[in-house]
Amino acid sequence: MKNILLAVAGLTPQVITETLFALHQEGRRVDAIHVITTREGKEGINARLIAPGEGHYYRYLKEYGIDPDTIAFGPEHVHTITDNNGIELDDIAGEEENEWLLKKCLELAFRFTKEPDTAVFFSIAGGRKTMSACLMIAAQFYGRPQDRVFHVLVSPEFESSRVFFYPPRDSATIELRDKAGQPYFKETKYAKINLVPLPFVSIRDRLADAMLKEPKDPAGLLLSLIREESPLLMIDLTQRKVVYKKRETDMSPSRLALYAFFAMRKRECAKDSAACRGCTDCYLEMEEILSHQAQIAELYRKITFNRDHAAMSDSGILGLTKANFNSTKSKIREILQQGFGLHALPEIAIEGVGTKPDTRYGLKIDRDRIRVIV
Repeated sequence: MKNILLAVAGLTPQVITETLFALHQEGRRVDAIHVITTREGKEGINARLIAPGEGHYYRYLKEYGIDPDTIAFGPEHVHTITDNNGIELDDIAGEEENEWLLKKCLELAFRFTKEPDTAVFFSIAGGRKTMSACLMIAAQFYGRPQDRVFHVLVSPEFESSRVFFYPPRDSATIELRDKAGQPYFKETKYAKINLVPLPFVSIRDRLADAMLKEPKDPAGLLLSLIREESPLLMIDLTQRKVVYKKRETDMSPSRLALYAFFAMRKRECAKDSAACRGCTDCYLEMEEILSHQAQIAELYRKITFNRDHAAMSDSGILGLTKANFNSTKSKIREILQQGFGLHALPEIAIEGVGTKPDTRYGLKIDRDRIRVIV
């Protein structure tokens, strides 16, 4: 499992080394660090944290005997918030800038939670409060059971210091400032850094599958949570029509009889589960379909109660063969597509599963969503 630290930071880059120190003190390995920040924040990280040979990040690794090659962290891991033209932001000062910030948080949270063999540590300790809030929102949308949200609490007097980046192995005396801005000196052994895990409610499992194929904007993610009630498929033999998603289409008696047969076959399935979810136990092979000729013919007679069936004995539906079955099935598919759209076909059209000559046919829609009016 690869552990990724995804953090927000403002003008105090030491929050990164403080968070890393706190994670290491709890025995949590970090394999990569990614930071979301502003243009000025990026400059501070590059100059004060990851400057070759003198950056406080490298000083920390050297002092605590950590191989730099074990953690991926460099300029390419610092992600600057940009506007729609790709211009880096100096600050998060208004509503529009906050939208760009949230977009960046969502993009990176999606990216790092996409792979199953990763765990993401979301650190909300740095930057403006709005930066922390946006990263928390991203964690709630995309977070998984293995991911965590952390805040880092540093002793107040050291938290405000621009020279304190982590507690060194050997205590050192550094200059601090009191509330009045007056300087005083204190040893670093008194600095306390606490890693605080924060509970968060993930809604990832409630997002539609399409929302997890690529990063989406917040409005799209929220809209996907509002799912309409699953529509019914109604086959009305008395009116010779099919109704689905508040739309209806007419169908000729022979085609309607065959379609109703498959709907009733699915509806009458004896399995306990109401949700079919890929089950094809009720699907029939061609020979089984032909063996139900009498049942299909009876449905046809109910639809055409005022016609002379004796004079129609050679019609396709009353003398079903493999050839006219395939032809009728194709016509039914065309009618459903014209009436309800291409997107509806995978659920309500007669579909085949398996390879020839063992293909079996049936309807995919859950049986509790089928109504047949005879």
